[in-house]
Amino acid sequence: MFCVNCGTPILDAQNFCRNCGHQVKHDASPAAPQPAARAPAVAAGNRCNWCGAEVDRSLSACPRCGAALQMPPAAQSGWTQVPARQDMAKLQFGNSSCQIEGLYVPVADMNLASGDSVYFTHHVLLWKDPQVNVTTMPLKGAWKRMFAGLPLIMTQAGGPGRIAFSKDDPGELIPVALQPGQSIDVREHILLAATSNTAYDWFQTGIWFETKDRDDTETHYPVGCFMDRFTASQTPGLLLLHAGGNIFTRDLAPGQTILVKPTALIFKDPTVQMQLHFEHPGAVFTMWRNWGNRYLWLRLTGPGRVAIQSVFKRIEGESRNMTRWSYATATRW
Repeated sequence: MFCVNCGTPILDAQNFCRNCGHQVKHDASPAAPQPAARAPAVAAGNRCNWCGAEVDRSLSACPRCGAALQMPPAAQSGWTQVPARQDMAKLQFGNSSCQIEGLYVPVADMNLASGDSVYFTHHVLLWKDPQVNVTTMPLKGAWKRMFAGLPLIMTQAGGPGRIAFSKDDPGELIPVALQPGQSIDVREHILLAATSNTAYDWFQTGIWFETKDRDDTETHYPVGCFMDRFTASQTPGLLLLHAGGNIFTRDLAPGQTILVKPTALIFKDPTVQMQLHFEHPGAVFTMWRNWGNRYLWLRLTGPGRVAIQSVFKRIEGESRNMTRWSYATATRW
């Protein structure tokens, strides 16, 4: 079977063309396929390197997450760049679809079927059809998060109808597919939207340090006071994350560690542990204050997958006089 719009081969399970996004119309009573016209069978273990879905390797893109199946090889350092997605790439979840529009400030344009729903933070809503039902979804333990000035509710939208989301910031949309029972830890303010069959929870990071200026003491959280945890239920779930710059992932072996800028972290597997790490170079510039002559890192320890972004923010307070901090390791040059 071929797309009537662009002629790209179509698999029996596809509802949209992987090349142009044109909707596929399947015959109600299709004729028995001839052997020469049948789509190649999916070999066991032949999976998308990004979302894990079984795919036909003769395709150029995964019909489920839109990722290029021919992923670039990992660099010698072990990092792999997240596969790019074409403008207007269309993803399928349940009976609904999501089209990623634009490359500079991308938009997630969803066509929600009746009975399908997604949740999101209210400030990312770009537009919606009037018939799309929008309600609030209370957060577990919301009163504890109130002290951090964070939103106390998530917003939920149910079909049928169209709704679109945007982070209003240059970057890249990353679809992350979760298999049943799989969890992922995401840094705050990275989530764009998630399918409602994905459970939402949060936990305190335990990564902090205090600075003191005269009588004023301030606590800083390099990766945020909290992290979001998403878990797929009995059916696969889908997260849409927004990050800046280029996105890279790395699989850490048990006990393997890596030092990253804290604000560069996007997500990690729950099995990956994290803590602070300080590096103190030799005092080349003697006029520096002792507490300013250091580097602050986030140490990640495997096993598990981590993802970082090449655009990151400076850590507030890292050059000030630190008086206390969470558990950390240190190296002196």
